[in-house]
Parts: sequence; C-alpha cells; structure tokens
Amino acid sequence: MASNAQQPEVYWTKPNAHCPNSKLPVLVYRNVLPSDLSEESVSKAIAANHWVKGGVFKHYPTAHFHSNVHECYAALRGKTTCLYGVGPLDDASDGVEFDMQAGDIAVHAAGVAHRNTWSTDDYVYMGLYPKGAPKWSNNFCKDGVEETERKTEQARSIPVPEWDPIHGFDGPLPTIWRQASVA
Repeated sequence: MASNAQQPEVYWTKPNAHCPNSKLPVLVYRNVLPSDLSEESVSKAIAANHWVKGGVFKHYPTAHFHSNVHECYAALRGKTTCLYGVGPLDDASDGVEFDMQAGDIAVHAAGVAHRNTWSTDDYVYMGLYPKGAPKWSNNFCKDGVEETERKTEQARSIPVPEWDPIHGFDGPLPTIWRQASVA
C-alpha cells in the first residue's frame, strides 16, 4: 500500500433477515476526487484504477443491495446522508449512517444494503464498478430468509478487487477488505 494513501473511514454492517450485508466494511474517502468534479474527469481518474462508470444518478431513497457486484459511489455535486445495512423491513437504528458531499466516495461490498435518506436538490453521484464486473442486480431488501441466504452466498463469492478506486493497485480497499475477509 502506498504510504501516502489516505486511509478511509471504516463502517461495519451486520447481516439481517432481509440484507446480506458483509464482513467487508463500507469505506468512505473524503475529498479525493478531481477538483473540477466533472463526469469525464472522475470517470477517467477512477478508470485508471480499474473501476468503470455504470451511470450517473440523483437522490435514491429506496433501500437496495447488489448481490453480484461491489459498488463505489462518487459524489459529484451536493450533499447527502447515507443509510447502510438496513432495508425497509428492518429497524433503521441497526444501520450505519454517514454524510457525503461532493468530492467524497463510498465503496461497499456486494450484498450491503444502502440508500440516501436526505440529499440537497443538486446532489448527483456516479456509480462505479470493478472493471469486468457484471451489470448490477437490484435487490430491495424484502425477501424471505431463504432467498436472502441464497443472495448472501452469491455476494460472498464476489472476489475482493485488487484495485482501490482512488489509490490504485493494492491500495487501502483491497488491503482492508482482505484483512476483514480472513478475520
């Protein structure tokens, strides 16, 4: 890992009846995107680290998770409050909440439930995914225990990326996630 790599904030989620979540923590990097925060500059900077643009989105208040891919949110404009680890059938107090603003990124592992609970009117983020990953599947945290267990197995089978979206090969993300996966 590069010695000058900014260490991300680390947030832990717990599995529940409707959300697989992950033993791999949610990582939040503050003020790490290119200063002009254009779609082009952010996409280019992160693509150099083997993560690719999947789309550009606004406030998304519906709890969901992706059982087939890890995801990075890059905040391009505005501010938001994120709630991770719980769906609509779960107690929100069991989740993890943090704020993001333009220039920040949050990376979550496959299976981790996430949504925005509040955003400024101008909030826009880019969804980015490890190079070569499949198109994300949306799961809305409402399945029964058996189906959630199936999706948990799928999410846990997704390998830890070798590339950190900001710091490149073997940066903080793969280092932290590899340590967490053997703990």
